[in-house]
Amino acid sequence: MIGVTKGVAGEVVAAAVRAGLGEFGENYVQELETKRPRAPDAIWHFVGRLQRNKAHRVLRAVEVVHTLEPGAAADRLARLAEERPVDCLVEVDFTGRRVGVGPQEAEGFAERMAESRGIRVRGLMTVAPQGEDPRRAFAALRELRDRLRGRLEDAGELSMGMSADLEAAVEEGATMVRVGTAIFGPREV
Repeated sequence: MIGVTKGVAGEVVAAAVRAGLGEFGENYVQELETKRPRAPDAIWHFVGRLQRNKAHRVLRAVEVVHTLEPGAAADRLARLAEERPVDCLVEVDFTGRRVGVGPQEAEGFAERMAESRGIRVRGLMTVAPQGEDPRRAFAALRELRDRLRGRLEDAGELSMGMSADLEAAVEEGATMVRVGTAIFGPREV
């Protein structure tokens, strides 16, 4: 379980550490840089959209990037990660309207990223389409991951599910769920 701290104060993050939470996710690198000192021994995940001009800051601040997608930001992260390798998940978009890579291109993109010296492709991530049964996307992501593991043995992670659909995600095989509201309550963001 990854406690997503978007819009959560640093003292709340420190309280979550004292309560036993050991993994946190953040959408914005600026917030991540201010909160990480409140949980320095935690595993930090970047769950926001990676931007080319902030890739170096993300790389310094996290252990896992969930939002790898084709483009200049991923290419820059790959170059920078040659000095400091990082675990990454390829974001898969089943709607064709969001961010990420389409399911048809996901395997090829994952393999290309895995060829870099610093990107360790550990699996796949998705956000379920709004207004649809999330199980459909979660099951499709699991099937895609199973095919990918035939070529990238270490790509076993499935980051899927948030507060509203985490039960369905777990039932469909999630290895990581990104939970904010269910842990920290509603936030104005």
